Amino acid sequence: MKIKDGFVAREVGGETIVIAVGERSREFNAMITLNETGKFLWDRMTTDTDADTLTAALLSEYEVDEETAKGAVARFIASLEKAGLLA
Repeated sequence: MKIKDGFVAREVGGETIVIAVGERSREFNAMITLNETGKFLWDRMTTDTDADTLTAALLSEYEVDEETAKGAVARFIASLEKAGLLA
């Protein structure tokens, strides 16, 4: 899975927001705010990846246990799916 083309994350006023650009902006006219962990995962989802790889990345970057990392990844993926941002 990966982020669909046409969505970008940008720093605005000290916050990371996701917006649609180009043709995608015709069908998606909202903004999504990402926290630090969300931005970390987003950056890794610009290329094809999977939940296990994302979980491993969280475990290597943050001091969290595996259950917490798996839960965070699952919730993030679910929110992106709901918003229609995954390819």
